[in-house]
Amino acid sequence: MLGMFGFLERRFVPVAARIGNQRHLVAIRDGFIAIMPLTIVGSFAVLINSLPIKAYQNLLDSIWDHATWTQWGGNMWGATFGIISLLLSFTIAYNLAKSYDKDGLSAGVIGFASYMTFGTFGEGGLSGLTTGTGGIFVAIIIALLSSELFSRLSGNRRLLIKMPDSVPPAVSKSFAALLPAMITIAAFALVRTIISAGFNIPDIIGSFYTAVQEPFMGLTNTWLAALILAFIPAFLWTFGVHGANIIDPFMQTINLPAIDANVAALSAGEVAPYIINKPFFDAFVNMGGSGTTISLIIAMFIIARRNKHYLTVGNLSAGPGLFNINEPLLFGLPIVLNPVLFIPFILTPMVNVSIAYFATKVGLVPAATIAAPWTTPPVINGFLVTQSWQGAVLSVVLIVVAVCIYLPFVAMANKAAKTGKSKDNHIESSSNLRA
Repeated sequence: MLGMFGFLERRFVPVAARIGNQRHLVAIRDGFIAIMPLTIVGSFAVLINSLPIKAYQNLLDSIWDHATWTQWGGNMWGATFGIISLLLSFTIAYNLAKSYDKDGLSAGVIGFASYMTFGTFGEGGLSGLTTGTGGIFVAIIIALLSSELFSRLSGNRRLLIKMPDSVPPAVSKSFAALLPAMITIAAFALVRTIISAGFNIPDIIGSFYTAVQEPFMGLTNTWLAALILAFIPAFLWTFGVHGANIIDPFMQTINLPAIDANVAALSAGEVAPYIINKPFFDAFVNMGGSGTTISLIIAMFIIARRNKHYLTVGNLSAGPGLFNINEPLLFGLPIVLNPVLFIPFILTPMVNVSIAYFATKVGLVPAATIAAPWTTPPVINGFLVTQSWQGAVLSVVLIVVAVCIYLPFVAMANKAAKTGKSKDNHIESSSNLRA
């Protein structure tokens, strides 16, 4: 076991670390993180409009006309999820340019403008999938490409328009970005023209959604995909690599479109089409953090009550664990490079994601449609993301299942710790006698 750990640590961990620090993936991750407050606001707008409690609905209907008070939540939705692709075209381009030490604000604006060259304009403005979650994949691609092109062009001194020192810095910056901006936006506009005229595709974003994004979403909405998404972060964490950060760009690309599609289906009285999204994982898999470690803390209090180290780490980890922060446990117990605890740490998320997936699949629990903050405590999170008591009950069941998985391994680790301590005491006593 130790040999396997050593081999993976030498060969695999450096590769995973490089992937986790890859600037384009980091830009995508940070771009999504920047708009996280808006996605949470948009999700709670759905909760305001669609909370499935009859008394709540009747109360608000009695205070205000139904169409009027639901418009409030609809306006918040339109200002968040309704413009998500536009926001991402800015935030991702901004973060990528910053990683090159270039003007992030200019890059963000140019990324937004470049994405708009692919937009579909109808009577009265934008139409189709340009602004909402349907354009996310295209927005990511164009944001990355436009930021790359702008960053390289802005480094060319021949394209730099220098202004006198008396000109305010903000004006100088805008003129410095003028020629690179013109070339970048013109290039994307030309590509759009060639595709539209040459291939007779007037709505590029809609066509891309139908041909690529929608089928890709369907492929990831399987039990096998759920298992892989549960396995990778836990596996990487056992070597001290932040697995959640590495997989987050991928999770985010399927997350927002899945939530949007689920909300639309439920509003139309249909079955939610997507089970796998980030709220699903936060509510039913990452309780206490990666590895469902809220259950590990409970198991430690049950088994290792006389182990001072376990009790100390458990007490220190319990508070953060309630808010899904488990670094004190990962490095204090530790779980990282632990030849005993790494097994349940990887196994538990895979078991829990399987139970939650099939419970949702057969209709025992509603699909997740609300993006609650990831720090929302377990059980409460299960209720919020599904808007149902069934989600809370499922969270409790999964915590109990995870405790049962962790218990024998915590017992083994505790026993090994006691045995090791006894041997150390015996060696120390023998040394003292010889002395």
